[in-house]
Amino acid sequence: MSQQYRSRPLGSDVALSEAYDTALLDLDGVVYAGGHAIVHAVESLGSAREGGMHLAYVTNNALRTPDAVAEQLTELGVPADATDVITSAQAVARLMADQLPSGARVLVVGGEGLRVALRERGLVPVESADDDPVAVVQGFGGPDLPWGRFAEAAYAISRGAVWFASNTDLTIPGARGIAPGNGAAVEVVRIATGAEPQVAGKPLPPMHRETVLRTGAKRPLVVGDRLDTDIEGAFNGGVDSLLVLTGVTDAAQLIAAEPRYRPTYVDRDLRGLLTGQPEVSEDVDGFRCGGWTAGVRGEALVLDGGGDAIDGLRALCAAAWTHAGEGACGLDAQKAVARLDL
Repeated sequence: MSQQYRSRPLGSDVALSEAYDTALLDLDGVVYAGGHAIVHAVESLGSAREGGMHLAYVTNNALRTPDAVAEQLTELGVPADATDVITSAQAVARLMADQLPSGARVLVVGGEGLRVALRERGLVPVESADDDPVAVVQGFGGPDLPWGRFAEAAYAISRGAVWFASNTDLTIPGARGIAPGNGAAVEVVRIATGAEPQVAGKPLPPMHRETVLRTGAKRPLVVGDRLDTDIEGAFNGGVDSLLVLTGVTDAAQLIAAEPRYRPTYVDRDLRGLLTGQPEVSEDVDGFRCGGWTAGVRGEALVLDGGGDAIDGLRALCAAAWTHAGEGACGLDAQKAVARLDL
């Protein structure tokens, strides 16, 4: 395309697992939610791996170590080694090691994943602002993280410690729904101190750098459920992406997306790795995909036809993104989306 923005999801004549050498897969909302595998994930990833695609698991969740994540994946039926897992804890530890002397003390507000990553980079985790830390690192600590940990962070930052955060995802999907993520906890410390952290996780460059260094991917495909981390991270890294609708993002949010949040491909779930992707074509009636045609009438998006609902969503994205250009689409899409069983 000649535009500097994506105006429609792309098609692929071959399965995505053949078109790309490495899938950079988000975990929460893509592979599992609340400790349980998402439907079709295990079988789809197994088929992709058997076909020769390298699978790497890239998560903004800094709570657990790569070993622990790999063990959980294997128990779910997705064989993985620790080297297949890249976390925002590893990315932020590298970012900190580039700025701090070896042996520097770092106050940790988070879980074991952060502590292990810091030690790998020659940094020393401590628990109190009274331990004279030169830096504070904050990552997701799970639902039982004590409130006092935020106070320790605030004390240390107020005394001059440099503040880092693994990521700033405001929410995290779980078995019971959407819960506050590390970004919500970061806001607590930001409000208390007035400081701003250096952030490593998706969608920012340190996470992309860490992923490339650890996987050696040549033709990577980012696979995620979030527009503001997974898809924007792929956009910032200049690589293609697949959005799956098994996590945070819904159809209305996707249709309204501005350019940096628009994925290359869209599918229901990880079965999308194993198939080609249909073309979205333009004709006099609008944008056509499968048996659906989407267009703009007045201030609303309209959808006609029938067939696979995901094709209808692809057509709606093309109509909305083309209309919006370099901005976000503000057209009324409620009636059009209601026609789709997603």
